[in-house]
Formats: sequence, C-alpha cells, structure tokens
Amino acid sequence: MRRPKNREPSAQNRQVEAEASDGEGGGDTEMIQQETAPVPAQSKKTKQPKECFLIKPKETKEDATKTKRRRKKKITDVLAKSEPKPGTPEDLQNLMKDYFSSSRSVIELEELNLPDSCFLKANDLTHSLSSYLREICPKWVKLRKNHNEKKSVLMLIICSSAVRALELIRSMTAFRGDSKVMKLFAKHIKVQEQVKLLEKRVVHLGVGTPGRIKELIKQGGLNLNPLKFLVFDWNWRDQKLRRMMDIPEIRKEVFELLEMGVLSLCKSESLKLGLF
Repeated sequence: MRRPKNREPSAQNRQVEAEASDGEGGGDTEMIQQETAPVPAQSKKTKQPKECFLIKPKETKEDATKTKRRRKKKITDVLAKSEPKPGTPEDLQNLMKDYFSSSRSVIELEELNLPDSCFLKANDLTHSLSSYLREICPKWVKLRKNHNEKKSVLMLIICSSAVRALELIRSMTAFRGDSKVMKLFAKHIKVQEQVKLLEKRVVHLGVGTPGRIKELIKQGGLNLNPLKFLVFDWNWRDQKLRRMMDIPEIRKEVFELLEMGVLSLCKSESLKLGLF
C-alpha cells in the first residue's frame, strides 16, 4: 500500500496561523509596555523645609536684677562692700551668746556676761600693735621685771594663723624691748618641745593660735593664773577679708579657750581683755 504524502499547508492555513501568532504576541507586548511605562511626574512641586531660628529676647533691667538676686552671696562679697569698723566688747559678748545659745539655758547665758571693767580700750584702727600695747599697758617694764614664774606668760596675743603670729611678733619690737617672746602655734613646732621650753625659762609674751594654746593648757605646760592681759587680733583681715572671728574653726577654739579658766579670771578682775 502506498503511504499518503504529507501535504504542505495551504496558503489559507498559513495566513490563519500567522494572524493567531500575531494576536498572542501583541497582547504580551501591550502588557510589558503597561508595566514598564514611566509614572507621570506630579504636577505640583514639593515644598522644601525651611530653617527656623529662635531669637533670644533682650534682657531687661528687671531680669538682670533677678539674676543678681538669685546668685548666692559669698562672705568675701559682703565684707568687701562693708566699711571696716573697729571691734567692740559688745561684739565679743554677742558672739559668745550666739555660740552658747544652743547648749545653755537662759540663766547660764546670763552668767557669761562680763562687766565692762574686764575690757581694755579697743583699737580704733589708728594704732600699730606697739602703740596699742603701750596704751593699754603703760607699766609693762615694771611688770616684766617682777615676773619670774615659769610655765606662764604675762600677756597672750591670740591670732588666726602662724604666719600672722610671726607678723605680730615683728611689729611689736618697739614695745617688747628685752621681754622674752614665745611662738605658740603648731607649725613646725611640737607641743612637747613648747612644754619643755616653758618649763626651762621665764617667758613674758606669748603669741599664737587658740588651738595650740588650748593644747598647752590641757597638757599642763601653760598656767593661766599669772596672766594679766589677753589681746585678740580682732580687726585684721586675711586675703579673703575675713577676721579671725569670721572663721568658724577659730571662733570655736576661742570660745573653748575662754571656758578653760579665762572667763573666771576676767570676773575676778585679775585678767583684762583687749581687742586690737
């Protein structure tokens, strides 16, 4: 038997297949064109953010005064504006009452009052140390010659520091003459060394700090009974414009020293207090 020959597609069939393939390919191209078509740009332009600057309001006089009031005042500022005034016995009495007011009753506070006869004339800020000591103790030469007790002094000058004590010793050369002067402070000097010196020789004048003088009294190296004059370096001010009684530590030591027999000697009128 003879096999049928493969007939070639007719022209009409080729035309139909071409049209079908063209239809399928055209749809794909239209979808690709829709997917890759660029997005149209927005017609309105986006606004760029603007920078903002805060303007500080001008400071008025009232605001300036408020800030000054808020600023904490220092003791140096207060003392710098205050005029120097000489110390008075009332100043010492008032400070003593304020210090003991929290630990003593009203009756005990009244017992602390010292009569006016206990106080020497205060320095009016016109004296040097030598001229002031001459005024309050015109018979010093006679007293010095009659003093022969060891472990004691005739006059004590109390100040706030060792440096100030050395300055006072140099400034009293015209008054002291041949008097024996002893440094009574803690800088570079041990207590036991000072006790031995007081035991060996007669001393007329002692210049030092209240803390060291207290310690010498506690250890028996210094007897206050022969003491005739106790002078406070009251009006002198340091670099911070503080007087010795403006410093809390010194003020505390001074009042503790007064309790160690000084007040009783003042009331018996055997000891006089001076404010230089």
